[in-house]
This record gives sequence, C-alpha cells and structure tokens, in this order.
Amino acid sequence: MTTYSSLALRGLAAGGIAGAASALVQLLVTEIPLRAALAVEQAREPAGDGHAHSHGEEEVVSRGVQVVGGMLGVVIVGLAVGLVFATAYALSKRWFTERTPFSRSFALGAAVFGAVALLPWLKYPANPPAVGDPETVDHRTALYLGVVVAGLAIVWGASLLADRLRAQSQPVRVTGVLLAVVAAVAVVLMAFPAPPDTIPADVPVAVLWQFRLSSLAQLATLYVGLGVVFGLLVDPATRRARAGRVAGSPA
Repeated sequence: MTTYSSLALRGLAAGGIAGAASALVQLLVTEIPLRAALAVEQAREPAGDGHAHSHGEEEVVSRGVQVVGGMLGVVIVGLAVGLVFATAYALSKRWFTERTPFSRSFALGAAVFGAVALLPWLKYPANPPAVGDPETVDHRTALYLGVVVAGLAIVWGASLLADRLRAQSQPVRVTGVLLAVVAAVAVVLMAFPAPPDTIPADVPVAVLWQFRLSSLAQLATLYVGLGVVFGLLVDPATRRARAGRVAGSPA
C-alpha cells in the first residue's frame, strides 16, 4: 500500500478534492472582488465606446462560462499538483522518519504553501484585473516566478539543514531551522525589487485587499488542503500495511 503507484493514486485523489475545494472558494469568495474590479475596468471606457463595443467587440465568452472554465482549470491544476506532491512525499521519508504519515503530509503541504504562495504573496500580492499595466506582464511574471523558485530553494535547504541537525535535540533542531528560514525569507524579500505597478486611484482599497486575501485563501485551500487530504488517505493505508507486516513476521 506504500508503493509509489499507490501514493500517486492518492495524490491524484487528494489533488482533485483540494482543487475542487479551492474552486469553490474561487466561486464563493474570490469572484466577489473580481467582479467589482471588472466593473471598475468597464467604468474607465470612454462614454462613446459603448456602441462600438456592443457591435464590433462583443464578449466572445460570457462571464458565467469564464467562471466555470476557471473552476475546471483549478481542479486540473489540483490533480497535477497532487501527483507532484505524492512524489515529494515519497522523497521526504528520508528527512522525517520519526513523523507519522499524516503529520509528514501536513508539514509538506504547509511548506509548499509557504514557498509557492505565501512568500510570493508577501512580496508581490495578487492584484485584480483593474490593476497592472499590460506591458509589464512579462516582467511581473518573471519576478513572481523568481520568488517561487527562491521559496522552493528555502524549503529544500531547510530540509537538508534538518537532516544535518538530526543528532541534536528537537528544540535545537527546530530553532536552528526556524532561524535559517526567517533569515532566508528576509533576504529574498529585500533582494527582489518592489512591485512595478502602482495602484490606480479609482480602485477601492477594500476591493483590492479583499481580492488579495481571497486569492491567498484560495491557494491555502489548495496546498494545505492537499496536505491534509493526502495525509488522511495515506495514513490509514500505511498503518494497515505496517500491521500486516508485523502480523506476518515470525515470532
């Protein structure tokens, strides 16, 4: 039950469940400030453009279809992330041998959330459609991906440091790893440049931060939820496999 194929299947299942939960957050929470931001964009259009837009530039895909497509995309991403997560979980056994399968899965999910969601959010928080110059998209994307890579490097380095400090007591090991992570995060936040785009005056602050916080909540649902669900799926199977080996071993 602890083979890679069984872990991969559980990773896909957990990714699908976490992706569906994240898509639900997108529909019920993130969609509210997103629609408000779209209304701000529409209000910027010159008064004389309404007739032209209604004939020459009609909306090809309705907002409802966009929402459903976006939710489906989140579920697909969840499946892909779940498979990668299962692989990372299999590799993490060498560093967290004393942890239960559930605690190891939860810790891994929290670490991934911190690296690929929370750290980039602290430096470059998500902005709604009414914010951002289209000409800086490539630059902003490169900066965001750079912080993600740095976050993953921090997680990898923290796991190596924890392995090196295995002979130390748990308080010493936890303190050492925590201080190293905090220092590395501070370096990343200071090293990367400030966000290139300014916030337009017509974007309400409440809408901006509601979108940012709801986007972070959606990512937390995906990654932390993945760690929880995967742990719930793999922990009982691992315990049954261990019990079977113990029962089958000679006295």
